[in-house]
Amino acid sequence: MQNVGQSVEVVTEVLKAGISNLMNLASQGGDPSSGVFFVNFNQDCSSLAVGSKSGYKLFSLNAVEKLEPIYENDSEDIYIVERLFSSSLVAIVSLSSPRKLKVCHFKKGTEICNYSYSNTILAVKLNRSRLIVCLEESLYIHNIRDMKVMHTIRDTPPNPNGLCALSTHNENCYLAYPGSNTIGEVQIFDAENLQAKTMIPAHDNPLVALAFNSDGTKIATASDKGTVIRVFAIQDGTKLFEFRRGMKRCASIYSLAFSADSVYLCASSNTETVHIFKLEGPKESNKPVEENQSWMGYVGKALMSSASYLPTQVTDMFNQGRAFANVHLPFSGLKNVCTIATVQKIPRVLVASADGYLYIYNLDAVEGGDCTLVKQHRVDSRPENAIPDRKSVV
Repeated sequence: MQNVGQSVEVVTEVLKAGISNLMNLASQGGDPSSGVFFVNFNQDCSSLAVGSKSGYKLFSLNAVEKLEPIYENDSEDIYIVERLFSSSLVAIVSLSSPRKLKVCHFKKGTEICNYSYSNTILAVKLNRSRLIVCLEESLYIHNIRDMKVMHTIRDTPPNPNGLCALSTHNENCYLAYPGSNTIGEVQIFDAENLQAKTMIPAHDNPLVALAFNSDGTKIATASDKGTVIRVFAIQDGTKLFEFRRGMKRCASIYSLAFSADSVYLCASSNTETVHIFKLEGPKESNKPVEENQSWMGYVGKALMSSASYLPTQVTDMFNQGRAFANVHLPFSGLKNVCTIATVQKIPRVLVASADGYLYIYNLDAVEGGDCTLVKQHRVDSRPENAIPDRKSVV
């Protein structure tokens, strides 16, 4: 019996190690002492969900100084927890049953329903009409009103990280997922009318991050190279913006998020910097531009006039936007998720990390530049005197 018990423990540990490779925010590459498996913001960034080895928690994000607990459940080791806006409906998946989805009403403490799938659940996405369950090679689309399966997208390219995105807009109800595991194709599926919408050839390398804006008209993408972030129109796949995250080094992009008004886009990675880009067209002026007689003015003019003769890759770099603002985190190499939200009437950048902390920064909407850290809150279950080591683990 002892050998059987040891075997069960080994299998459990192997299962946990496997799942840690594909969670939104895993302890792998993070701070194991925090016990945090998953963190994510809900659709309107009004709350934060935290899944850990001791259960899951929900926090309100209506204030900066205090992180108000909404609900806490300590029954299972939860690695996916998604809340539907500010409702009482949550979808959860546990490490002990990684193929089973539970949909619960947390205020009543009741389980509404549960579904079992053929393989490990890698991601769950919600909006007011659909619930999406992502497996490695298939996607299940449920009607959120009665939880019946309406459609199944089978035989998708291998998607071991469960990468997908669901628009939160009622009319533009689109689902995005990788169309290839070798290049950066984005498949856009109309989850309301249950039909393919379009395919966007976004990058040369495989995709690692996807995010819709709030009205479902734009999608942001990043590849595993991590240097360029692009924004496309959903309607026709037109590339609207191209931003350069950095030139000195490649990075692993962990998350992308638009602000509610679609003016800003933030991107977090395994580096210590979160980049905030501003989605604006080239600035036009009716005033005549004075000739710059300086040496630098001459060089700049020469570069621009010769741009048509340069290789495409070089001219593309001239046209790429740079970060409008930056957040400098007290760590690097830790899994994290970022968003931009208006909290107490001020635009903020929020970063939740595998070290068990939520960091809140002020964003200067006029000047941009370096964002100021105004508050950090612990979201894990460690005692207050357990201070994490925020040195780089890269």
